[in-house]
Amino acid sequence: MLRLAVSTTAETFDRLREPLADRGIEVGHLQAKERSIRLTDREPVDPADRFDVGFVFPGRLMEGTAVDAIYDLPWVNSREAVLTSRNKGGVIAALDAADLPVPETVMLSNPVDESVVTEAVSDLSFPVVVKPNSATRGVGVAKAGDVDSLLGIVDYLDLVHDYRATGDKSYLLQEYLPNARDYRVMVVDGEYVGAVERRLPEELGEGRWKHNVHRGAAATGVELPAEHRRLAEQVAVELGISYVGVDLLETPDRLVVNETNARPTVDAATKYEPDFYDRLAALIKETARGE
Repeated sequence: MLRLAVSTTAETFDRLREPLADRGIEVGHLQAKERSIRLTDREPVDPADRFDVGFVFPGRLMEGTAVDAIYDLPWVNSREAVLTSRNKGGVIAALDAADLPVPETVMLSNPVDESVVTEAVSDLSFPVVVKPNSATRGVGVAKAGDVDSLLGIVDYLDLVHDYRATGDKSYLLQEYLPNARDYRVMVVDGEYVGAVERRLPEELGEGRWKHNVHRGAAATGVELPAEHRRLAEQVAVELGISYVGVDLLETPDRLVVNETNARPTVDAATKYEPDFYDRLAALIKETARGE
């Protein structure tokens, strides 16, 4: 049986185990964080502890690189794929260059003067969305209703970016699409395999506009139109990411790609197409064979 290394022990790990076992793949945990990692004078990996393939390069890239050097695994979504998706500005620029629809966006690289910030939003209408370029789960995303509010948010970003150890000193200013429907579309090996709509419950929705599940939104399985499916598949192919969540925003007159996630959580099987696990197992086996 093929052995699959999964670096998370959260929902994804538990949801993968049984369906993949039925398809000849044993799921095991490869811890990549919150541990010590011996880099030198180490014993060879015990054959009983080895894996054939990894499922999504660890989110802690530094630790993941060290663990990968020790285990030498092919990965469904390599370090490069995770880096590509994590760079929100890079994704927006690449998709725009490929004539795929995205929100109007400007990237700022600190430090910049206030005049550069105000000039950057001169072609946008308030409110605008302010996003750290490489954060996840909606962390640090804010909405500014006017120039003064925007500059106040930027003041806090300046403080963070002034710290020398901060690796990414960029952020995005993006048009705000009011009342947009928020979809997470899953693509495996270039093929649509399911989608959810993320929406805040009514008791939480008043005055709130972010729909991240980690902020309390519910993810409900939906049937998407062919246009939405094709767009998500085009994004996956353009970015070269074999297992990816594509976030779409839809208003009455627009459909745009907002972000991507190369380390998406595996949801309940009922929210995917019936062949989701067949496709995922096939991708894992192809990756293990180096195809």
